[in-house]
Amino acid sequence: MGPLVVVTDSVFPTLDPAREVLSSIGAELRVAEAPDPFHVASLAREADALMVTYMRIGAELIQELPRCRIIARFGIGVDNVDVAAATRAGIVVTNVPDYCIDEVSDHALAMLLALARRLFPADRSVRAGTWSVSVVTPIHRLKGRVLGLIGFGKIARSLAQKARALGLEVMAFDPYLDPEFMEAHGARPVGLEELLRGSDFISIHVPLTPETRHLLNDEAFRKIKPGAFLINTARGPIVDEEALLRALDSGQLAGAALDVLEREPPHSDSPLLRREDVIVTPHIAFYSEEALIELQTRAAEEVVRVLQGQRPRSPVNPEVLDISHARLGRSAQ
Repeated sequence: MGPLVVVTDSVFPTLDPAREVLSSIGAELRVAEAPDPFHVASLAREADALMVTYMRIGAELIQELPRCRIIARFGIGVDNVDVAAATRAGIVVTNVPDYCIDEVSDHALAMLLALARRLFPADRSVRAGTWSVSVVTPIHRLKGRVLGLIGFGKIARSLAQKARALGLEVMAFDPYLDPEFMEAHGARPVGLEELLRGSDFISIHVPLTPETRHLLNDEAFRKIKPGAFLINTARGPIVDEEALLRALDSGQLAGAALDVLEREPPHSDSPLLRREDVIVTPHIAFYSEEALIELQTRAAEEVVRVLQGQRPRSPVNPEVLDISHARLGRSAQ
């Protein structure tokens, strides 16, 4: 009998790409009916691997997985997985860190252009019977304006390249990267305060961590250049939405485009949904048909590698690999 792989939750129309990869080792794939910890625990107690999309995988659930060798995330961020608890349990956590670079950078650029050209207010005004430039004034020329990138990973670097082609100047804040590397990839390295004060457009590209939660708060919004636009395709809680609303009400921010929110989906009465100066999309920046196939395939390949005793390509907690391999050796005895 082959290994058991449990999928906790899925947004995919089909899991055939993952199933095909896992079939190479004769794995049985089971999909949870609901992302409920008790249901998943009952399904996964004998699982050799867990594959997760958005479900929260906390320490209590991890304790219920005595056979599990790998938790593979269908995605880039791993803020929904208690990585420390997985490490203590000797379970390697993996992600797919570069599967949707073009999709997310394209989405962020589309949001930037929609804000800059005020496409949504223009569309709504025409549908309401008004044909006038007055509903979108003022609009400023894009060339020569400044895009500030918070974080300068692969997606941000892709966005920087595309933005420069439109004549935007690019600066970036990323304390973990060498300034010379950032300059070589077309962004002027700056501190966070300089970025906030000098950017016409601010795009967020950092993971959600205790340090980045509510990074954009009242204090940060007070420093932002008046009339700037904010774009978030990273994680919702990086932006304090109450502070965001205050910055919009005061006019400090001219508008925002959000693919991610603090609560997903939002309440129907969320004030963000009633604003003409806010664009909201349903966490779809990652999506293309090609990206979904690549995501499933590469996440499943990580499971196959670990279950065959090989090193995964994208371990989030590489320090656990020795422990994981030791467990694998004991299980084979």
